[in-house]
Amino acid sequence: MHYLFAFACALLLAPIQAQAGAKETIKAMAPSALVLVLDEDGNELIAQNADEQFVPASVAKVVTAWLAMEVLGGDYRFETRFYLDDDRVLYVRGGGDPFLVSEELALLAPKLMAAAGEEPLKGMVLDARYYPDDIRIPGIEDDNEAYNALNVGLAVNFNTIHAVRNGKTVRSAEKQTPITPLAISQFRARGPNGRGRISLAQKDPSVSVRYAGELLAAFIEQVGGSIDGDISIGAIPDGLEPIYVHRQSRTLSEILTLLLIGSNNYIANQIFLEIGAHRLGGPVNLEKSLQVTREILDDHGLTESIRLKEGSGISPENSFTARGLAELLHHFAPHAALLRKTKKGSRYKTGTLPRIRTLAGFANTANHGQVRFVISLRGNTGKMRFRLLQAIERGL
Repeated sequence: MHYLFAFACALLLAPIQAQAGAKETIKAMAPSALVLVLDEDGNELIAQNADEQFVPASVAKVVTAWLAMEVLGGDYRFETRFYLDDDRVLYVRGGGDPFLVSEELALLAPKLMAAAGEEPLKGMVLDARYYPDDIRIPGIEDDNEAYNALNVGLAVNFNTIHAVRNGKTVRSAEKQTPITPLAISQFRARGPNGRGRISLAQKDPSVSVRYAGELLAAFIEQVGGSIDGDISIGAIPDGLEPIYVHRQSRTLSEILTLLLIGSNNYIANQIFLEIGAHRLGGPVNLEKSLQVTREILDDHGLTESIRLKEGSGISPENSFTARGLAELLHHFAPHAALLRKTKKGSRYKTGTLPRIRTLAGFANTANHGQVRFVISLRGNTGKMRFRLLQAIERGL
């Protein structure tokens, strides 16, 4: 009986000892790090510097994903509308589709031409008014970096050009993407010598829209169509009904999975902007999305602990508390499979800004099952955040 009692006590003490060991390990590894770990019931297993506010960087995309699932739903699909007038001028109405990539244009082109008929098109008019021309996302800078791509109502390939330049010669770096005159001129002017990806001009959104039109025209030609007239920017005439509505082949859930793996800022803010327009009506407006965000966070008691200026995490003015994010992760838990997975089955999202490294998600542990965790470090410590996650996995 004495041995059975001792064995039972040892079993009860093991999780407590492991928890203490994990705390000591994390403190020794990174004493200045913010680390918060909660079990399924919300009990604090580790709370180191957990009362400090921190800049989430791309961990903010988890909040955007949660808001999108709440407002739009996982089966939501972005739409692009096509119209044809009596003179066979094609009108294209952008709907902010974040994944209007070359492969998507290849899917829509034959369907569009089946609806438009075989006769040549006499021109193309691009309508991107769903987004205002002056929309600007806090933290997005006016440079050539792909992660600073401008958010536009009608844009292709994440509003970037991927090409190879050798002197004045420019060719596409993607076999699925035809090169166009505007892509050549843009890459000659701003692209590196050799292979690279650049964002389209920040100061003039019309460049992005015109490039979308050129690339769409190239795919129309690939399926036997032709456009004899100009490609211009304008408005769809009143009373004209669409001949074809293209619904994005990827559901929102599929796009969010790719977003949370690739951490694309352009995709994140296209989705964030759609949240506001869907709930409050178009056209898109950043303040609409921020208003909807505040309302939903307020409903969950998170207004003070989750402060967003935009949806990608690129703005250093975004500010979270660890407990607020951990509470949000509780609500996001049904969608945890959208996140990247470690070898041990933990789900996570990283965040990186200059001298800021973050990591948050759901860790699989031996004694406590799935736990919620938040990690934030300052400095060039990208590997350390994963070492801390491993300490949580092994020590709890």
